[in-house]
Amino acid sequence: MVYRIIIFLVLNFGALGIGGFFTGKGVPSEWYSNLNKAPWSPPGWVFGFAWTTIMICFSVYMAYAWTKVSDLKLLMILFALQWVLNIAWNPAFFYFHQVSVALMIISLLTVLVGYFLVAYWSDLKMYSLLIIPYFVWLLIATSLNAYVLIKN
Repeated sequence: MVYRIIIFLVLNFGALGIGGFFTGKGVPSEWYSNLNKAPWSPPGWVFGFAWTTIMICFSVYMAYAWTKVSDLKLLMILFALQWVLNIAWNPAFFYFHQVSVALMIISLLTVLVGYFLVAYWSDLKMYSLLIIPYFVWLLIATSLNAYVLIKN
């Protein structure tokens, strides 16, 4: 189990690293700082804390799911899709400034993570609680992205 957790930690934090590379100057960039942002936007430090917590919880969730879910092929396809969507949002939003495309990406990611939560609840029981921070964060992030799209 520990080895699986480590593998998923590497994969998940690798995704954050790749996404971060495409974020460039990101939050302190002139483009982002000039956007009209939602009043409920958290301070910048929250993003790093949230993603660190989310990826640790999600790594444990996935390691446990690996031992409990009967269709590992589907689980890995869904994980890979989640991985790609997670990375894809950063360049869409921060690099290309395609806020509407980014909203579609993060909306798909939110639905996918919600699917993990619901579809595997019966297999994972209380371990499913580990994916709730990811789902809740994505709901917030999706609303922030939507606000930027509507108000800019």
